[in-house]
Amino acid sequence: MHVKFIGAAGTVTGSKTLVSVEGKSVLVDCGLYQGLKKLRERNWQELPVNVKTLKAVVLTHAHIDHSGFIPALVKQGFRGKVYCTPATYALCRVLLPDAGFLQEEDARYANKGRFSKHSPALPLYTEEDAWTALKHFEVVDFGEAFEPVRGLTAVFSRSGHILGAGSLRLDDGRRSIVFSGDVGRLQDDIMYPPEPLPPCDYLVVESTYGDRLHAQVDTRQVISDLVTRTCERGGVVLIPAFAVGRAQSLLYVLNELKKAGRIPSVPIFLNSPMAITATEIFYRFHKEHRLTPAQCAEIDGGVTFVRTVEESMALNNKRFPCIIISASGMASGGRVLHHLKALLPNHRNSILFAGYQASGTRGEALVHGADKVKIHGEYWPVKAEVVNLESLSAHADYEELLTWMKQTAHPPKKVFITHGEPLAADCLRRHIHERLGWEASVADYLEEAELG
Repeated sequence: MHVKFIGAAGTVTGSKTLVSVEGKSVLVDCGLYQGLKKLRERNWQELPVNVKTLKAVVLTHAHIDHSGFIPALVKQGFRGKVYCTPATYALCRVLLPDAGFLQEEDARYANKGRFSKHSPALPLYTEEDAWTALKHFEVVDFGEAFEPVRGLTAVFSRSGHILGAGSLRLDDGRRSIVFSGDVGRLQDDIMYPPEPLPPCDYLVVESTYGDRLHAQVDTRQVISDLVTRTCERGGVVLIPAFAVGRAQSLLYVLNELKKAGRIPSVPIFLNSPMAITATEIFYRFHKEHRLTPAQCAEIDGGVTFVRTVEESMALNNKRFPCIIISASGMASGGRVLHHLKALLPNHRNSILFAGYQASGTRGEALVHGADKVKIHGEYWPVKAEVVNLESLSAHADYEELLTWMKQTAHPPKKVFITHGEPLAADCLRRHIHERLGWEASVADYLEEAELG
């Protein structure tokens, strides 16, 4: 078995790892790069693999940094199958066409405003490309063995994080490797904790929070205080949120705070067609999370869904206190950008980030105190209050990752660390070596390893 790290090595996004057995290749995850320009430029390059001989993609979960390159892969000539869990497929049917649509919209907006250096600006792929790619998907339940290629057995186990998210175990009959995917929290308002690490000879583990612990803060009190003081100022609370997972958690928390009288009874708007549909998917897969159908209905009952572009534009003219949740979570694209342009220059407003902000994103710039940010070719002053609540993240911190790993009955021979910024990845490497006594190394971009 041979592995090659062609994404999420030295950074958090763009997850892709090539696994080869006896000349047959499988790609584990196929994500988009986000954040720094030099990383985003890789999205436009052909993969360092022979796409036409690639037999399959196996997808750990639906987030765009793990799934978002699949339509581009199909455009490059991929004709194999994409294996994933049923909930992941349901979410990809929302996320991938939406990603294509947003890229088309961004290209049109850039061409209209003439702020792109490319003439004309083009999308990486279109909404139609995404629907074409979805024809390659095949669903597999958790715990059900399947063969992405002959001689390689694969099984998903639940990893928490979001609906459908799984760790993946591959076995060629002589050795086995587990890909953690994104590991969820041990205690989460909505998702169940991850299942223990399966026995394996090798492990590829994410390190998003490999250098930190989630702050022991009263999340609800922070949100309550922020909403209350913003409303007292007559402002709007804008929450850039990942459409899958974080948006639903935030709606749940806000509903609980409203019921308890801990925040003013102001309107809550969910302005993301993608998040709206993802919220509806929570009904269908209610056995995968803690919320009952009644709780899901209760959350939706207190929210106004903003579906059309016209309704979205009208939100920017609101002159009364309200809460707006809009994708994307790192302010990298979508409708939230128009809200930021409208709200950032006014000190009465607040921006609440609720999760990890990758290097080079607007979210990272804002949470680190930028006094202006570039949106649609122009710089916008930052006068609004900006708060980052990382404790709402759906990623395990390093202590939770260590707890997940040490539950295994068969420690791996070696651990490869991916999906983290360099400092975070190296800190996790040190924790694994010192606390667990396992051999571990940080995977470099395009590094290859023969697994004996």
